[in-house]
Amino acid sequence: MYTPVITGTGLFTPEQTITNAELVASFNAYVDLYNAENAAAIEAGQLEPKTYSSEEFIVKASGIEQRYVIDKSGILDPRVMHPLLRQRSDDEPSLMAEMAIDAARKALDKAGKTAADVDAVICAASNLERAYPAVAIEIQDLLGIGGFAFDMNVACSSATFGIQAASDMVRSGSIRSALVVNPEICSAHLEWRDRDCHFIFGDVATATLIEREDAAQGPHFEIRSTRCATQFSNNIRNNNGFLRRSRRDGLADRRDMQFMQNGRKVFKEVLPLVSDHIAHHMAEDGITSEALKRIWLHQANKSMNDFIGRKVLGREPAPGEQPNILQDYANTSSAGSIIAFSKYSDDLVDGDLGLICSFGAGYSVGSVIVQKHG
Repeated sequence: MYTPVITGTGLFTPEQTITNAELVASFNAYVDLYNAENAAAIEAGQLEPKTYSSEEFIVKASGIEQRYVIDKSGILDPRVMHPLLRQRSDDEPSLMAEMAIDAARKALDKAGKTAADVDAVICAASNLERAYPAVAIEIQDLLGIGGFAFDMNVACSSATFGIQAASDMVRSGSIRSALVVNPEICSAHLEWRDRDCHFIFGDVATATLIEREDAAQGPHFEIRSTRCATQFSNNIRNNNGFLRRSRRDGLADRRDMQFMQNGRKVFKEVLPLVSDHIAHHMAEDGITSEALKRIWLHQANKSMNDFIGRKVLGREPAPGEQPNILQDYANTSSAGSIIAFSKYSDDLVDGDLGLICSFGAGYSVGSVIVQKHG
């Protein structure tokens, strides 16, 4: 048996940003167009009029102040309201692979390793650019990595589920190391025309290198233990898929073909699920809340994270104990907790304990207890 450790993380951040002010101006212009074009139906009571969004509403509902995106031109066009991404030929790298490679190379550089040191690639993300061939295998090929690769989708929990899979393989001795990459183009599955969710997501890619401890070349985080759990729920859902064209209304502009959630039910049901999951994981690993130096949570909603932090620590988290990055990045699905870990972990000292946790559709929740060495 070997001890799995995290030796490097990497982050790809798109160049373009959309502020709340820009987003609200675009959305409200769309509302004016919609209400004008459907005035007769609205007057007849056949359609409900759309209502304006506001910067105050967005910050209060989520804590988000801006988001990074691959393309802002289409999103901010009131007659388009989605990213406009060039169709690439089959001979070009896919967009997801391109993003993942940037993050992966940064993770390798931080660990002082090359592609020759990696035995597996797991592409773990909430949406995949195609059904096959696996995006992970494309990433593997473009990086020049041997071994094997596969895709994994557990929605917003994909990163922690990927880390568990990789660490289990390293621990068993079946591989020496693995890259877990999380390329998230969330802007493409968000319904930007829906006031309740038009502000939630952003685009990003993260990567985590997991190796045997005896191969680590510098400071690293021992993966002490991992826990994953799932519980079926329709309260966060996306019905798009390859069967779409086979149904009579498959090509229609159906709202349920993009991100959907019942926010109130999610808030009510996910919070106790995640809090109990973390509490049981810590108890099983013999870790008290007093021993936990940092929590890197899924970045979906500030109020949710604040609640979970209080439940886990038994008090209000002190500044820095539970870092949030969603004010800058918004919700980046599986990548959120890894962004927080990548940005806010280097200052921990030898022996410090921390916990990475992600949660989302499924419902799913994954937690990783780590300890700093070096």
